Amino acid sequence: MIDRRSFLKSLAGLTAGIMISSSNVEGQEVKTTNDRLGTLLPLRKFGRTGENVTMLGVGGWHIGEMSEVEAQKTIEAALAGGVRFFDSAESYQAGGSEKRLGKLLVPKYRDDVFIMSKSTARDADGARKHLEGSLKRLNTDHLDLWQVHAVRNPEDVDERINNGVFDVMTEAKESGKARFIGFTGHTSPSAHKRVLEKSDIFDACQLPVNIADISYESFIEGVIPTLVEKNIGVIGMKSLANGGFFGGSRHGKHGTNPRVVPNRVSIQEAIRFVWSFPVSTLVTGPDDAAQMQEKIDIAKKFIGMDEEEKKKLIDKVADMAGTTVEFYKA
Repeated sequence: MIDRRSFLKSLAGLTAGIMISSSNVEGQEVKTTNDRLGTLLPLRKFGRTGENVTMLGVGGWHIGEMSEVEAQKTIEAALAGGVRFFDSAESYQAGGSEKRLGKLLVPKYRDDVFIMSKSTARDADGARKHLEGSLKRLNTDHLDLWQVHAVRNPEDVDERINNGVFDVMTEAKESGKARFIGFTGHTSPSAHKRVLEKSDIFDACQLPVNIADISYESFIEGVIPTLVEKNIGVIGMKSLANGGFFGGSRHGKHGTNPRVVPNRVSIQEAIRFVWSFPVSTLVTGPDDAAQMQEKIDIAKKFIGMDEEEKKKLIDKVADMAGTTVEFYKA
Protein backbone atom coordinates (compact mmCIF):
# COMPACT_ATOMS: atom_id res chain seq x y z
CA MET A 1 0.00 0.00 0.00
CA ILE A 2 1.33 3.43 -0.89
CA ASP A 3 1.05 6.10 1.79
CA ARG A 4 -1.56 8.82 1.54
CA ARG A 5 0.87 11.54 0.52
CA SER A 6 2.08 9.44 -2.41
CA PHE A 7 -1.50 8.61 -3.37
CA LEU A 8 -2.50 12.27 -3.42
CA LYS A 9 0.57 13.15 -5.45
CA SER A 10 -0.21 10.41 -7.97
CA LEU A 11 -3.61 11.96 -8.67
CA ALA A 12 -2.31 15.52 -9.00
CA GLY A 13 -0.89 15.03 -12.49
CA LEU A 14 -4.09 13.30 -13.60
CA THR A 15 -6.07 16.35 -12.51
CA ALA A 16 -3.90 18.65 -14.58
CA GLY A 17 -4.35 16.30 -17.52
CA ILE A 18 -8.13 16.74 -17.71
CA MET A 19 -8.12 20.54 -17.50
CA ILE A 20 -8.87 22.15 -20.88
CA SER A 21 -9.04 25.81 -19.86
CA SER A 22 -7.33 27.19 -16.81
CA SER A 23 -8.41 29.37 -13.95
CA ASN A 24 -6.33 32.34 -12.90
CA VAL A 25 -3.13 30.56 -11.89
CA GLU A 26 -0.21 32.84 -11.16
CA GLY A 27 2.32 32.87 -13.96
CA GLN A 28 0.05 31.09 -16.44
CA GLU A 29 -2.01 32.46 -19.26
CA VAL A 30 -5.75 32.22 -18.64
CA LYS A 31 -7.55 30.29 -21.37
CA THR A 32 -11.25 30.91 -21.78
CA THR A 33 -14.03 29.48 -23.92
CA ASN A 34 -17.07 31.41 -25.07
CA ASP A 35 -20.46 30.48 -26.46
CA ARG A 36 -23.46 32.59 -27.42
CA LEU A 37 -24.31 33.16 -23.74
CA GLY A 38 -20.87 34.39 -22.70
CA THR A 39 -17.69 33.09 -21.10
CA LEU A 40 -17.75 29.56 -19.75
CA LEU A 41 -16.24 28.42 -16.49
CA PRO A 42 -13.06 26.39 -16.97
CA LEU A 43 -13.65 23.17 -18.91
CA ARG A 44 -12.47 19.66 -18.11
CA LYS A 45 -12.31 16.50 -20.21
CA PHE A 46 -15.23 14.16 -19.58
CA GLY A 47 -13.63 10.74 -19.71
CA ARG A 48 -13.84 8.83 -22.98
CA THR A 49 -16.85 10.77 -24.24
CA GLY A 50 -14.82 13.32 -26.18
CA GLU A 51 -16.86 16.04 -24.46
CA ASN A 52 -15.55 18.89 -22.34
CA VAL A 53 -17.77 20.01 -19.47
CA THR A 54 -17.77 23.00 -17.13
CA MET A 55 -16.06 22.24 -13.85
CA LEU A 56 -19.25 23.20 -11.97
CA GLY A 57 -22.76 21.85 -12.45
CA VAL A 58 -26.19 22.60 -10.98
CA GLY A 59 -27.84 20.06 -8.67
CA GLY A 60 -31.37 19.27 -9.81
CA TRP A 61 -32.77 18.18 -6.44
CA HIS A 62 -32.23 21.67 -5.12
CA ILE A 63 -33.80 23.27 -8.20
CA GLY A 64 -36.89 21.18 -7.48
CA GLU A 65 -36.98 22.29 -3.83
CA MET A 66 -36.94 26.03 -4.59
CA SER A 67 -39.85 28.21 -5.50
CA GLU A 68 -40.20 28.55 -9.26
CA VAL A 69 -39.13 32.18 -9.07
CA GLU A 70 -35.95 31.32 -7.17
CA ALA A 71 -35.28 28.36 -9.45
CA GLN A 72 -35.41 30.65 -12.48
CA LYS A 73 -33.04 33.11 -10.79
CA THR A 74 -30.65 30.28 -9.93
CA ILE A 75 -30.68 28.85 -13.45
CA GLU A 76 -30.07 32.29 -14.95
CA ALA A 77 -27.27 32.97 -12.44
CA ALA A 78 -25.65 29.67 -13.36
CA LEU A 79 -25.82 30.38 -17.09
CA ALA A 80 -24.54 33.94 -16.69
CA GLY A 81 -21.70 32.62 -14.53
CA GLY A 82 -20.56 30.17 -17.18
CA VAL A 83 -22.14 26.91 -15.91
CA ARG A 84 -23.41 24.58 -18.67
CA PHE A 85 -23.91 21.27 -16.80
CA PHE A 86 -27.36 20.53 -15.31
CA ASP A 87 -28.29 17.54 -13.17
CA SER A 88 -31.67 15.98 -12.42
CA ALA A 89 -33.37 12.61 -11.76
CA GLU A 90 -36.82 11.11 -12.17
CA SER A 91 -36.96 10.53 -8.41
CA TYR A 92 -36.41 14.18 -7.47
CA GLN A 93 -39.74 15.61 -6.31
CA ALA A 94 -41.44 12.73 -8.21
CA GLY A 95 -40.34 14.27 -11.51
CA GLY A 96 -40.77 17.85 -10.31
CA SER A 97 -37.12 18.77 -10.82
CA GLU A 98 -37.21 17.52 -14.41
CA LYS A 99 -40.45 19.39 -15.11
CA ARG A 100 -38.91 22.58 -13.80
CA LEU A 101 -35.84 22.29 -16.00
CA GLY A 102 -38.09 21.36 -18.92
CA LYS A 103 -40.00 24.58 -18.39
CA LEU A 104 -37.34 27.05 -17.27
CA LEU A 105 -34.14 25.86 -18.96
CA VAL A 106 -34.73 23.71 -22.02
CA PRO A 107 -36.94 25.91 -24.24
CA LYS A 108 -34.35 28.69 -24.49
CA TYR A 109 -31.08 26.90 -23.77
CA ARG A 110 -31.23 23.21 -24.78
CA ASP A 111 -28.49 23.56 -27.40
CA ASP A 112 -26.23 25.37 -24.96
CA VAL A 113 -26.27 22.96 -22.01
CA PHE A 114 -25.38 19.41 -21.00
CA ILE A 115 -28.38 17.75 -19.32
CA MET A 116 -28.15 14.66 -17.14
CA SER A 117 -30.89 12.61 -15.52
CA LYS A 118 -31.04 9.30 -13.66
CA SER A 119 -33.22 6.28 -12.98
CA THR A 120 -33.72 4.29 -9.78
CA ALA A 121 -35.46 1.49 -11.73
CA ARG A 122 -35.09 -2.06 -10.44
CA ASP A 123 -35.93 -3.77 -13.73
CA ALA A 124 -35.93 -3.23 -17.49
CA ASP A 125 -39.58 -2.21 -17.81
CA GLY A 126 -39.19 0.34 -15.07
CA ALA A 127 -36.04 1.76 -16.64
CA ARG A 128 -37.74 2.20 -20.02
CA LYS A 129 -40.69 3.95 -18.39
CA HIS A 130 -38.35 6.21 -16.44
CA LEU A 131 -36.45 7.19 -19.57
CA GLU A 132 -39.58 8.08 -21.51
CA GLY A 133 -40.92 10.02 -18.54
CA SER A 134 -37.67 11.92 -18.12
CA LEU A 135 -37.56 12.90 -21.79
CA LYS A 136 -41.16 14.12 -21.65
CA ARG A 137 -40.74 16.11 -18.45
CA LEU A 138 -37.44 17.62 -19.60
CA ASN A 139 -39.03 18.61 -22.89
CA THR A 140 -36.24 17.07 -24.99
CA ASP A 141 -35.77 14.17 -27.38
CA HIS A 142 -32.49 13.05 -25.82
CA LEU A 143 -30.40 13.24 -22.66
CA ASP A 144 -26.73 14.05 -22.78
CA LEU A 145 -26.19 11.60 -19.92
CA TRP A 146 -28.54 9.03 -18.37
CA GLN A 147 -27.43 7.21 -15.25
CA VAL A 148 -28.33 4.19 -13.14
CA HIS A 149 -29.15 6.00 -9.92
CA ALA A 150 -27.99 5.26 -6.37
CA VAL A 151 -26.44 1.80 -6.43
CA ARG A 152 -26.25 0.75 -2.78
CA ASN A 153 -24.20 -2.43 -2.50
CA PRO A 154 -22.95 -5.35 -4.63
CA GLU A 155 -26.24 -7.24 -4.27
CA ASP A 156 -28.16 -4.23 -5.53
CA VAL A 157 -25.88 -4.01 -8.56
CA ASP A 158 -26.30 -7.72 -9.32
CA GLU A 159 -30.09 -7.41 -9.09
CA ARG A 160 -30.21 -4.53 -11.54
CA ILE A 161 -27.95 -6.36 -13.98
CA ASN A 162 -29.98 -9.57 -13.74
CA ASN A 163 -33.24 -7.66 -14.22
CA GLY A 164 -32.02 -5.98 -17.41
CA VAL A 165 -31.46 -2.41 -16.23
CA PHE A 166 -27.95 -2.25 -17.68
CA ASP A 167 -29.27 -3.63 -20.98
CA VAL A 168 -31.79 -0.78 -21.16
CA MET A 169 -28.99 1.71 -20.56
CA THR A 170 -27.16 0.29 -23.58
CA GLU A 171 -30.38 0.40 -25.64
CA ALA A 172 -30.85 4.06 -24.75
CA LYS A 173 -27.37 4.92 -25.95
CA GLU A 174 -27.69 2.91 -29.15
CA SER A 175 -31.05 4.55 -29.95
CA GLY A 176 -29.72 8.06 -29.36
CA LYS A 177 -32.11 8.77 -26.52
CA ALA A 178 -29.03 9.08 -24.31
CA ARG A 179 -25.74 10.23 -25.77
CA PHE A 180 -23.82 8.77 -22.83
CA ILE A 181 -24.62 6.50 -19.88
CA GLY A 182 -23.32 6.26 -16.34
CA PHE A 183 -24.03 5.22 -12.75
CA THR A 184 -24.22 6.90 -9.36
CA GLY A 185 -24.13 5.97 -5.70
CA HIS A 186 -23.28 7.39 -2.31
CA THR A 187 -23.76 4.51 0.14
CA SER A 188 -20.67 2.32 -0.28
CA PRO A 189 -17.64 2.13 -2.59
CA SER A 190 -18.27 -1.61 -2.81
CA ALA A 191 -21.28 -0.94 -5.06
CA HIS A 192 -19.20 1.11 -7.49
CA LYS A 193 -16.48 -1.52 -7.50
CA ARG A 194 -19.06 -4.19 -8.37
CA VAL A 195 -20.31 -2.14 -11.34
CA LEU A 196 -16.76 -1.71 -12.60
CA GLU A 197 -16.04 -5.44 -12.16
CA LYS A 198 -19.22 -6.56 -13.93
CA SER A 199 -19.55 -4.08 -16.78
CA ASP A 200 -17.61 -1.75 -19.04
CA ILE A 201 -20.55 0.01 -20.69
CA PHE A 202 -20.49 3.24 -18.70
CA ASP A 203 -19.06 6.58 -19.76
CA ALA A 204 -19.47 8.37 -16.43
CA CYS A 205 -19.73 7.82 -12.69
CA GLN A 206 -21.09 10.12 -9.99
CA LEU A 207 -19.79 9.72 -6.42
CA PRO A 208 -19.07 11.63 -3.20
CA VAL A 209 -15.81 13.58 -3.12
CA ASN A 210 -15.01 15.60 -0.02
CA ILE A 211 -12.43 16.13 2.70
CA ALA A 212 -14.03 13.67 5.14
CA ASP A 213 -14.57 10.90 2.58
CA ILE A 214 -10.95 9.91 2.39
CA SER A 215 -10.87 8.89 6.08
CA TYR A 216 -13.93 6.60 6.03
CA GLU A 217 -15.18 4.14 3.38
CA SER A 218 -13.44 6.30 0.80
CA PHE A 219 -14.73 6.73 -2.73
CA ILE A 220 -11.67 8.85 -3.50
CA GLU A 221 -9.22 6.09 -2.61
CA GLY A 222 -11.38 3.10 -3.52
CA VAL A 223 -13.04 4.14 -6.79
CA ILE A 224 -11.53 7.19 -8.47
CA PRO A 225 -8.23 5.50 -9.48
CA THR A 226 -10.16 2.79 -11.35
CA LEU A 227 -12.38 5.36 -13.04
CA VAL A 228 -9.32 7.24 -14.24
CA GLU A 229 -7.68 4.02 -15.43
CA LYS A 230 -10.80 3.13 -17.43
CA ASN A 231 -11.17 6.72 -18.72
CA ILE A 232 -14.64 7.09 -17.20
CA GLY A 233 -15.77 10.66 -16.53
CA VAL A 234 -15.86 11.49 -12.83
CA ILE A 235 -18.78 13.57 -11.51
CA GLY A 236 -18.19 14.77 -7.97
CA MET A 237 -21.04 15.35 -5.53
CA LYS A 238 -21.56 15.92 -1.82
CA SER A 239 -18.55 18.23 -1.57
CA LEU A 240 -20.10 19.50 1.69
CA ALA A 241 -21.50 16.06 2.61
CA ASN A 242 -25.05 16.92 1.59
CA GLY A 243 -25.39 19.29 4.55
CA GLY A 244 -23.36 17.03 6.83
CA PHE A 245 -20.54 19.58 6.97
CA PHE A 246 -23.10 21.97 8.48
CA GLY A 247 -24.25 19.53 11.18
CA GLY A 248 -27.03 18.00 9.11
CA SER A 249 -28.16 14.39 9.28
CA ARG A 250 -30.70 14.25 6.45
CA HIS A 251 -30.77 15.10 2.76
CA GLY A 252 -29.81 18.70 2.02
CA LYS A 253 -30.44 20.03 5.54
CA HIS A 254 -28.27 21.69 8.18
CA GLY A 255 -28.44 20.50 11.79
CA THR A 256 -27.00 20.45 15.29
CA ASN A 257 -24.20 17.90 14.89
CA PRO A 258 -20.56 19.10 15.10
CA ARG A 259 -19.75 21.21 12.02
CA VAL A 260 -16.87 20.71 9.64
CA VAL A 261 -17.73 24.12 8.12
CA PRO A 262 -16.89 26.64 9.52
CA ASN A 263 -15.37 25.02 12.63
CA ARG A 264 -12.55 23.18 10.82
CA VAL A 265 -12.43 24.33 7.18
CA SER A 266 -13.98 26.99 4.97
CA ILE A 267 -16.41 26.37 2.11
CA GLN A 268 -13.75 27.58 -0.30
CA GLU A 269 -11.20 25.07 1.06
CA ALA A 270 -13.73 22.25 0.91
CA ILE A 271 -14.59 22.91 -2.72
CA ARG A 272 -11.03 23.62 -3.88
CA PHE A 273 -10.13 20.23 -2.40
CA VAL A 274 -12.63 18.47 -4.69
CA TRP A 275 -11.47 20.24 -7.85
CA SER A 276 -7.88 19.29 -7.02
CA PHE A 277 -8.77 15.68 -7.91
CA PRO A 278 -9.43 14.36 -11.43
CA VAL A 279 -13.10 15.31 -11.23
CA SER A 280 -14.61 16.42 -14.53
CA THR A 281 -17.40 18.40 -12.92
CA LEU A 282 -18.73 19.03 -9.43
CA VAL A 283 -22.51 19.02 -9.06
CA THR A 284 -23.39 21.60 -6.43
CA GLY A 285 -26.72 21.88 -4.65
CA PRO A 286 -27.48 25.57 -4.09
CA ASP A 287 -30.39 26.60 -1.87
CA ASP A 288 -30.80 29.79 -3.88
CA ALA A 289 -29.23 31.99 -6.54
CA ALA A 290 -26.85 33.60 -4.04
CA GLN A 291 -25.33 30.22 -3.15
CA MET A 292 -25.04 29.42 -6.85
CA GLN A 293 -23.08 32.62 -7.35
CA GLU A 294 -20.85 31.80 -4.38
CA LYS A 295 -19.76 28.53 -6.02
CA ILE A 296 -19.26 30.24 -9.38
CA ASP A 297 -16.97 32.80 -7.77
CA ILE A 298 -14.91 30.03 -6.16
CA ALA A 299 -14.61 28.28 -9.54
CA LYS A 300 -13.42 31.43 -11.26
CA LYS A 301 -10.62 31.85 -8.70
CA PHE A 302 -9.70 28.18 -8.46
CA ILE A 303 -6.06 27.31 -7.91
CA GLY A 304 -5.21 23.64 -7.38
CA MET A 305 -3.96 22.25 -4.07
CA ASP A 306 -0.75 20.27 -3.78
CA GLU A 307 -0.65 17.04 -1.82
CA GLU A 308 0.64 18.72 1.33
CA GLU A 309 -2.24 21.18 1.46
CA LYS A 310 -4.78 18.42 0.81
CA LYS A 311 -3.28 16.20 3.49
CA LYS A 312 -3.42 19.00 6.08
CA LEU A 313 -7.13 19.49 5.39
CA ILE A 314 -7.78 15.74 5.56
CA ASP A 315 -5.99 15.58 8.92
CA LYS A 316 -8.05 18.51 10.22
CA VAL A 317 -11.30 16.57 9.91
CA ALA A 318 -10.13 12.94 10.16
CA ASP A 319 -11.55 12.56 13.67
CA MET A 320 -14.97 13.69 12.39
CA ALA A 321 -15.10 11.23 9.48
CA GLY A 322 -17.79 8.56 9.46
CA THR A 323 -21.54 8.24 9.28
CA THR A 324 -22.23 11.27 11.46
CA VAL A 325 -20.78 13.70 8.92
CA GLU A 326 -21.40 11.51 5.85
CA PHE A 327 -24.73 10.22 7.13
CA TYR A 328 -25.64 8.75 3.72
CA LYS A 329 -22.87 6.12 3.85
CA ALA A 330 -23.50 2.56 4.98
